[in-house]
Amino acid sequence: MTRSLNTSIQTKFCTIDGLSIRFAESEERDQHALLLCPWPESVFAFEPIWEQLAEHTHLVAVDLPGFGHSERRDALLSPRAMGGFVLRLADAFGLEQPHAVGPDIGTSALLFAAALYPGRLRSLVVGSGGAAFPLQLGSVLKDWVEAPDLERYRSIDPRQAVTTALSRIERYTLPDAVREDYLSAYENDRLVESMRYVRTYPIDLPILRDLLPQIQTPVQIISGTRDHVVPLANGEFLHARLPKSKLDSIDVGHYTWEDSADEYAALVTRWWDGGYATAG
Repeated sequence: MTRSLNTSIQTKFCTIDGLSIRFAESEERDQHALLLCPWPESVFAFEPIWEQLAEHTHLVAVDLPGFGHSERRDALLSPRAMGGFVLRLADAFGLEQPHAVGPDIGTSALLFAAALYPGRLRSLVVGSGGAAFPLQLGSVLKDWVEAPDLERYRSIDPRQAVTTALSRIERYTLPDAVREDYLSAYENDRLVESMRYVRTYPIDLPILRDLLPQIQTPVQIISGTRDHVVPLANGEFLHARLPKSKLDSIDVGHYTWEDSADEYAALVTRWWDGGYATAG
């Protein structure tokens, strides 16, 4: 089934490793890129930058398991496990050594993928995702990570919680259909169950911290200077430890890919057009 929502992105579903995964794909090009959805959004988060990126590269954007409208598997809801699934995604779509873009929750997953499977990804674009340990997170996200259990969150209205999260988008006006796509993606227990991913940060991020100096994959880090959800300190933490990295900060909040779409797309395309080869 193909779904458009009157945007340049058309979504479909396929089965990967027994899970129903929603994805979108652009026209074929000489090089390829795998895009991982941020949270609590979906592949439509890339709509503001889709056409600019697609002019340069064949794009495959994916709702990760348990996020957007893809099926959940609890065993995958951690950065380390999701990092392994990233490679299954690349294999399923026939992407040999693609570039990869993973803002927000994709940051830690892609870094684990690069650390545990050297050479499989050509380069990474990350940022706005928890990476530093000790944790450096905004108060709401920190509460979700450190709460004794999830029971207190099961009574919240998930649509209202997602609406509150999206209210941090400062400049970009979400199309109504895209907003509804986000809200419906996390209805019922999907929002509270997706929290399991970030609740593994105290376990996985210390492991990632020790792996960072070994990662030889070039990494472009893009962070918002006024990000109160995942502060800029996370990007600085990565830049200080990754052997081949470049850090760019944009004067916006958390949603850099939407609030500063033109600048974000320009950074990514310059990176793909050769910047990654000189990082270090």
